[in-house]
Amino acid sequence: MDTYEDPNVPDAVIENLQDLVSTNYLGTDTAAMHIRASALVARLKALNRNANAATRVHKQATAEARQEMDQTHLGLQNLLYEKRHLEREIEKCRQFASIYQDVPLYSLDQFKELAPPEAVVDDEHQLMLNRLSFELAERQRLDLKKRNLAAQKEELLKESKEKQVTYDNVKSQVDKLMKMAAEIKKTVDDLVLPIPSSSPPPSSPVPS
Repeated sequence: MDTYEDPNVPDAVIENLQDLVSTNYLGTDTAAMHIRASALVARLKALNRNANAATRVHKQATAEARQEMDQTHLGLQNLLYEKRHLEREIEKCRQFASIYQDVPLYSLDQFKELAPPEAVVDDEHQLMLNRLSFELAERQRLDLKKRNLAAQKEELLKESKEKQVTYDNVKSQVDKLMKMAAEIKKTVDDLVLPIPSSSPPPSSPVPS
């Protein structure tokens, strides 16, 4: 069957070329056969060029699709890596034992009584932050008071030492004066003669 009428089917063109060398065309004009064979070969070359062009287009499309797929895969790997990193960081945060857990805080009732009203909120996380901030402010205030009291204590100790020195000096001077007075009294006592007694002399016995 002659399928030459379908120029877009390579198999049909090849079959027509094969048919030209069959016994069906033994009596056909050679020039006509040559013209028909040239037309079929030209058509076959055109189909080959089209096939090569389509192949290049498909290769280019395949390469672009592969590149896009590689980029997508790389992006996915980056996202998975970031996900694992974030999961590890989250786990570290969950296992982290903050020092605030060991810090003695005002009880919640004391905090509500002492802290400003706006610091008492319903959000538990913010409430804990407010309690920690209040605790820090209170400790800073008490530390300042402690340092002021320590400075006052040092000043009082200094004054006490100065007064003690003055007392010791006065006592030393008084002791010296008392010692001098005792020595003067002794000297005076040694210089003063004893006063004779004024009682009458004893009477002589009457002879019997």
